[in-house]
Amino acid sequence: MWRNRGTASTRCARARPPAEHPHAAHLCRFGDKYSGGYLRFTSRNNLEFLLDDPARIEPLKQELIALGYPLGGTNNAISNIVHTQGWIHCHSSATDASGLVKCVMDALYERFTHEDLPAKLRIAVACCLNMCGAVHCSDIAILGVHRLPPKIQHGTLPRVCEVPTLIASCPTGAIRPATVDGKNSVAVVEQQCMYCGNCYTVCPAMPMNDADNDGLSIWVGGKVSNARSVPKFSKLAIPFLPNNPPRWPEVVEAVVKIVDVYAKHARKYERVGEWIERIGWPRFFQLTGFEFTRYHIDDFKHAALTYARSAHVRF
Repeated sequence: MWRNRGTASTRCARARPPAEHPHAAHLCRFGDKYSGGYLRFTSRNNLEFLLDDPARIEPLKQELIALGYPLGGTNNAISNIVHTQGWIHCHSSATDASGLVKCVMDALYERFTHEDLPAKLRIAVACCLNMCGAVHCSDIAILGVHRLPPKIQHGTLPRVCEVPTLIASCPTGAIRPATVDGKNSVAVVEQQCMYCGNCYTVCPAMPMNDADNDGLSIWVGGKVSNARSVPKFSKLAIPFLPNNPPRWPEVVEAVVKIVDVYAKHARKYERVGEWIERIGWPRFFQLTGFEFTRYHIDDFKHAALTYARSAHVRF
């Protein structure tokens, strides 16, 4: 957590935390004591102290350990999980984020504190198909999914929504104008709906949430890095798992299974996607025991082949 990588730096001395935030007070005190008053958060939410004196590293580690802070997330380990807002803050979420992340990282704690994986491993959670999290480019991604079209509240819709804006919000053209009980409303062509929730974003009379049918899917193999191979998009591994809070046992079991199989069979420096490409998808499903279904067949042709994903310069 002291390695030189990440995003914005924060000067602790600029704003002292109030006494009711003891963790912030501890961290700012450590920043003042060991790293010139600075600390920063990486894009994966790891907290880093930037030290210019190697002799300070071990004392800082010991103080953090004494207060119960886990140390890790660097090199060939699992970093913190980047995730979205979930049920508490997001209007279109199909699952929780904070609770799910807590459960997954409880099970993978040793993979965070020990650098014993073949390569770095990034996990992400997005609570709906709008993917505010980095699930399209993470080694393992947990994605909340809706499975039913929005429930149209025809009596409310004309009063709170602009029908042309609502129609334009649908990326697949599934929403059409309609007249219901003599008032302007809309209809949804279910075959074209991809359950993304964009319509609900612009029109609160189109709710998407459904406790009995919302759930989660697992995706694997994405990465941003240009090292060894071009960046990769995540691909579907498990199309649906149930929402079972507060511990989400099915999701936790699936993610731990992927991590354990990857750790056992991948070569040194291989990311998850590179390992799967080497052994082949049939072997991946065989090793993990996941069922291959019709939902794994990607009939959206050529897009992944035509997107410019790499920063490599070719002549």
